[in-house]
Amino acid sequence: MAAKRTAEAVWEHDLAKGSGRVKGLSGGLPETAVSWAARTEASGGKTSPEELLAAAHAACFSMALAAGLGRGGTPPERLDVKATVTFDKVGDAWKVTTSELVVHGKVPGLTQEKFAAAAAAAGTGCPISGALHGNVVISVVATLD
Repeated sequence: MAAKRTAEAVWEHDLAKGSGRVKGLSGGLPETAVSWAARTEASGGKTSPEELLAAAHAACFSMALAAGLGRGGTPPERLDVKATVTFDKVGDAWKVTTSELVVHGKVPGLTQEKFAAAAAAAGTGCPISGALHGNVVISVVATLD
């Protein structure tokens, strides 16, 4: 059965001076303020679609990597993942251009080379990476602690 998740956004006024809020309907993502400035300048305590995308990519990637390592017989003790999504002006339009994943892992019995290979596979295999594929450059840096 397919899983569906829903979020809502409200925006008021024009783009530059307006503001909005977003929330997930599951209760896991509380109502959070968004603004154009949070996307293109300092966040000022607000979020942006790109930050939400980075959070989704980090979570998805960590789950995919944990699953792959587990299938290989070396489940991780801990994975720390940071995703950085770049929002940049390309020509006349704004675009998400990159998603950089950096993972530090504690995985007993695994070599750095095998960890890097598992991370690379998760970087292309997680569903969020699949949704971004062909439109956003995805990079993975993996370090075994």
